Amino acid sequence: MAEPEKHIAADDARAGATPHIVRYVLGISLALAVIAMLLLLWR
Repeated sequence: MAEPEKHIAADDARAGATPHIVRYVLGISLALAVIAMLLLLWR
């Protein structure tokens, strides 16, 4: 006989915290990379 599926909340299933600062770090680093490439192409 098969066991019924267990549904766990997303917060309970995660092992650690998920701060939203990662979005800002990725966005800022992408913007800086684009600016650096534009400066290199402009010279």
